[in-house]
Amino acid sequence: MAERVKVRRLSDEEGQRLLRIVRRGEPKATKSVIRYRRALVVLASAGGNSVPVIARLVAADEDTVREVIARFNELGMKALDPHWAGGRPRRISAEDEEFLVATATTRPGRLGRPFTRWSLRKLVDYLADNPCRVVRIGRERARQLLAAHEITFQRTKTWKESPDPDREAKLARIEAVLEQHPDRTFAFDEFGPLACAPTPGAGWSPRGSPARLPANYHKLAGVRYFHGCYSVGEDRLWGVVRLHKGAVNTLAALRSIRAARPDDQPIHVIVDNLSAHTGPTIRRWAAHHHVELCFTPTYASWANPIEAHFGPLRSFVLAGSNHPNQVVLTRALHAHLRWRNAHVRHPDVLAAERRERARIRSERHRRWGHPHRAMAA
Repeated sequence: MAERVKVRRLSDEEGQRLLRIVRRGEPKATKSVIRYRRALVVLASAGGNSVPVIARLVAADEDTVREVIARFNELGMKALDPHWAGGRPRRISAEDEEFLVATATTRPGRLGRPFTRWSLRKLVDYLADNPCRVVRIGRERARQLLAAHEITFQRTKTWKESPDPDREAKLARIEAVLEQHPDRTFAFDEFGPLACAPTPGAGWSPRGSPARLPANYHKLAGVRYFHGCYSVGEDRLWGVVRLHKGAVNTLAALRSIRAARPDDQPIHVIVDNLSAHTGPTIRRWAAHHHVELCFTPTYASWANPIEAHFGPLRSFVLAGSNHPNQVVLTRALHAHLRWRNAHVRHPDVLAAERRERARIRSERHRRWGHPHRAMAA
């Protein structure tokens, strides 16, 4: 049997950046649907989802999903960016572009300049007059090339590396149960907070007349949390909306998962390290009912397969909505879950969608899933 196509093991930084794009609404993701969908493909693959499941999740053909995964394994985060062809021949060579990026990411003091950071004007002036390589380029073109390499002017931030001493062992165990026992592997996590407030979104409207939502200055309905359960083998998502997170609600969700396999044979449930998931009551119940809790490493919740399936919930239930109360929001959420689970495997619908997407891509003379060329070393 051929080896299953799967994304390589993600680093902590890659996993958290993908999680921001898919679930938390990274600003760049709102400007590029292509980047969002590719991130969803990679995150779903990292969570152990198979290629057919991912293809249904992002409404794409399986070959496209395989191409995105392969290019991410080769290029990393650069594989998420769209590639636009056309235009006049380049006047800046690849070596000049590489020198521009290397200079911009080097502190000016190391190059003999009496300041701590580059401005575009100072950077362009240095490139035009330096002892290493003369590159004549305008400020706007320099900014565009830096942006193409994800080099932007931003504030310094701290970064959390996973301090979990068992990081590799936990990731290896999650990968093992996903590959060896997909039909008996489940995932659980909370999604929220869910608030009853006008939420910006996107949709089809007459040109110049977008749909509008009223302002909301008083949010009196409170927040809720969706406790989601996902069956890896069946590609089925279900759950309950709760008032808050807690061990009692977590235990109820685990019992729901155990009821999906009532044969009393061992099952595996992937969860993160929230305190509501790790208490002694839950551990005792899991041991008594033959449930193995596979915990994701600290700061690596991207390894949970359910994370990739929360993105569509935000896109199709919350975005562009104005639910008056939590009851209406809960009904909308469950209606979408019923629709999702009912249409996830319909072959006629999937074939028609693949044909339509192929036609649109051919008209635009580009392929979804084709990233930027890798930067020279």
